Amino acid sequence: MANDFSLGELFCGPGGIALGAQAAAVEGSDIRIRHQWATDYDADTCKTYRNNICPHNPQSVIEADIRDLELPRLRDLGSIDGLAFGFPCNDFSMVGERLGLKGKYGPLYTYGVDALNEFRPRWFVAENVGGLRQANEAKAFTKILHDLEDTGYTLTPHLYKFEEYGVPQTRHRIIIVGIRNDESLKFKVPAPADAPVKTASEAISGIPSWATNHEHTRQHPRVVGRLKLIDPGENAFNAKRLNRPENKQFQLNVKGAHLSQIYKRLHPDKPAYTVTGSGGGGTHMYHWSEPRALTNRERARLQTFPDTFRFEGSRESVRKQIGMAVPPDGVETIFRAIIRTFEGMDYAHVDPNIEVPSRTDLVNPELSLEGLVRKEN
Repeated sequence: MANDFSLGELFCGPGGIALGAQAAAVEGSDIRIRHQWATDYDADTCKTYRNNICPHNPQSVIEADIRDLELPRLRDLGSIDGLAFGFPCNDFSMVGERLGLKGKYGPLYTYGVDALNEFRPRWFVAENVGGLRQANEAKAFTKILHDLEDTGYTLTPHLYKFEEYGVPQTRHRIIIVGIRNDESLKFKVPAPADAPVKTASEAISGIPSWATNHEHTRQHPRVVGRLKLIDPGENAFNAKRLNRPENKQFQLNVKGAHLSQIYKRLHPDKPAYTVTGSGGGGTHMYHWSEPRALTNRERARLQTFPDTFRFEGSRESVRKQIGMAVPPDGVETIFRAIIRTFEGMDYAHVDPNIEVPSRTDLVNPELSLEGLVRKEN
C-alpha cells in the first residue's frame, strides 16, 4: 500500500477510468493505483460507481454538482497522488451546437484546474472528445492546455484511437497526461497494441444468461422491416436495398443533414462505431443480423466493461452511463505507462500527435481568449 498511487476523480462517470486504473499492473513494479475518492452529479452514476468500484467505502463517492462542491470537502477523504477528470464533452462533441467554452458545460474543465491547484497530485489524466480541438475556432483547446500547464505540469496530449488499444470500437478521444514539473519526468505515449483489432462480433458474442442490463427492446414492425433491408455496415441513408423505390414505406423522410449513425447496423468483422449515451430513434446501435437495437450489456461489452459490472438505474439512464464512460481497456494502457514512467522503465511508445501551442500564438489578436470562458455559478 505504501507504494500505491491513490486516485481522485472528478466527473467520474460509472467507473470506466477507475476500472482501467485498478487493472493496471506492470511486471517488476509493486505500484498499483487505488481509488481514494470520486464525485459526479448524477445519482444513478454514483450508485453504479459505489457498487462496482468501492462497495466497502461508499462514502468516498460524493454526489454533487461540481459547481456547488467545495473542493476542500474532498481533501477530508484523503490525499491523492493522481487526479483523473473526463470533463463533460457535450459542448465539444461533433454532434450538436458545438458551443465550446461558451456553452453550459464547456467551462467545467476549470474545476479540474482548480483541483490541480488544490491537491497538487503527482500526475493527472484528463479526457475529452476529439472535437475539442475544433471548438471556438481552436481557441478553446489552446486555452485549456495553457490553463492546465500553468498549474505546474508538463503535458502530453494525444488523440488516442482506442480501437488500436484493444477496444472493439472506433472511439477517438483526446487524453492529456500531466506530470508535475518537480517530478522531472516526461510521459511517453504508449504504442498501440501489437495485435489484430477486436471486432464487434467478437465483443458481443457469448453473453451469459446471468448478465445484467441485457434486456432486449421491443422494435416497431416498421423498424424491423427497415432493418431487414439494411446490410451490415450500412445506415438508413446509404442502404442500397432500403432505398429502392419499392421499399418506400420503410424509408426515412428526413430533410437536411443525414447523420451516418441513423439505423446503422454493426459490421461483424470490424470494430463497432462509437457508442453514444443519448439520441432518439435510430441512434441505439443495431445488430448486424438480428433486426433489433443492441442491449445495454452489448453496448457495455463494446466499451470493454466486464459482465460482472452492474449498471444501476433505468434503461435510458444505463444507456447514458455506458455511452459517456471511458473504455477501461483503453485507459488501462495509459495507466500502465504512467506507472512505468515513475519507475523509470522504458516501454514501446510513439510520438504524440498533438502539440501544446506556443504562447507566442496568443499575441495574434485573432486568437485572443479574453472573455471566452463563462464559468457557471
